[in-house]
Amino acid sequence: MRILVTGGAGFIGSHFVRSFADQDTLTVLDKLTYAGNLANLTPAEGRFTFVHGDICDAELLKAVVPGHDAVVNFAAETHVDRSIAAADAFVRSNVLGVQTLMRACLDAGTPRVVHVSTDEVYGSIDTGSWDESAPLAPNSPYAAAKAGGDLIALAYARTHGLPVSITRCGNNYGPYQYPEKVVPLFVTNLLDGLNVPLYGDGGNVRDWIHVDDHCRAVRLVVEHGRAGEVYHIAGTTELTNLELTDRLLRALNAPWRRVDRVPDRKGHDRRYSLTDAKIRAIGHTPRIGFERGLAETVEWYAANRPWWEPLKRSAPKGRGELRHQPR
Repeated sequence: MRILVTGGAGFIGSHFVRSFADQDTLTVLDKLTYAGNLANLTPAEGRFTFVHGDICDAELLKAVVPGHDAVVNFAAETHVDRSIAAADAFVRSNVLGVQTLMRACLDAGTPRVVHVSTDEVYGSIDTGSWDESAPLAPNSPYAAAKAGGDLIALAYARTHGLPVSITRCGNNYGPYQYPEKVVPLFVTNLLDGLNVPLYGDGGNVRDWIHVDDHCRAVRLVVEHGRAGEVYHIAGTTELTNLELTDRLLRALNAPWRRVDRVPDRKGHDRRYSLTDAKIRAIGHTPRIGFERGLAETVEWYAANRPWWEPLKRSAPKGRGELRHQPR
């Protein structure tokens, strides 16, 4: 299958490319913002075509989109802290970018489109889990922008008949994740002998999924998902941030005195949780348990300082610096 992967140099998109470069003919389109990194694609070198560009560039998309059997959209601004400080880039990429891409796919007659989204569009849930019919109630500017993009994609499905499906997933972890996110931030700080920041009371609950399970599920939706439908990709483990911190400290033999309690984030969602019966019905089953996945992730960062050290040295300042904790 010929697949255009937008945002394919980011954390999740690059894993998709590395996973399916031998199976599919892939084109990667990426703007290479601070979190887009060609080094993420080195293991797949020579097995994909790269285009440097922005999904907001309609003329570029007019040239790139035609000829593909499917488009998978990972391109997005994703860091909540940055969206709280400055939401402009999030609205541009996550709303306008989606509209521009959907229009290009419609004009090109693309047979399949999958738009990758997040559980954060639902807001916060105290008990139980959301199914795909839950109303959108985002709280952060990031989540609101993602919800806007989702609605644009669904509007193209319902108004124009564009064969687009949406996936929504919980918190991802794994190799090559930019070290502003909680797992790589904590791991790399602890490896460097630095403290780690824990928001508020640490009681916020997140559902964790290994990036490999996420990407396999997205690829399944490319083949078997129905147009106009939303598919949840649930994680394997729900943890409070306190519980996650404890597991990371133990994995790196670090004491609790290495944890700095910091004021809670504005509008911090308390809990996310998804049901995933719909995607399991088309054949998805997570393969990587959290204990194994976390251990392998810690080992990867310990063995790959040349990848993450330059990122921490050159991190943009003033909008979600690498001392902050995500999501």
